[in-house]
Amino acid sequence: MKRSASANWQGTGKEGKGTVSTETGVLKNTPYSFSSRFESGAGTNPEELIAAGHAGCFSMKLSFLISGEGLTPTSIDTKSIVTFEAGAIPNIHLEVKASVPGLDAAKFAALAEDARANCPISKLLNTNITMDAQLV
Repeated sequence: MKRSASANWQGTGKEGKGTVSTETGVLKNTPYSFSSRFESGAGTNPEELIAAGHAGCFSMKLSFLISGEGLTPTSIDTKSIVTFEAGAIPNIHLEVKASVPGLDAAKFAALAEDARANCPISKLLNTNITMDAQLV
């Protein structure tokens, strides 16, 4: 399986502008710019897209691990916070809240740690990934 996305950039790094699109059409010519990346301008940015992908990947991996224990999560809510400083991503922090009837806190912590370390996006990223995970 392969997935794709594309970007178009026009102009200089600071004054230019671009768009990103995904194969599925979920993003179609979605704007991004210096302002949306480094300030608070409208549009998306690469770090936000990484955060969305990481949160989704982690949540699904954790769900698979929980299901492997014979349990079904009611919900898994994951927020991925990507820190972008001095042209690098020094860390990503995951904030996780999950509701899983029948799962004890110690087993949940072990499964969340497994998902943090082994979801495909975590394995791809070359950065420090921290996590606060709560069973609610």
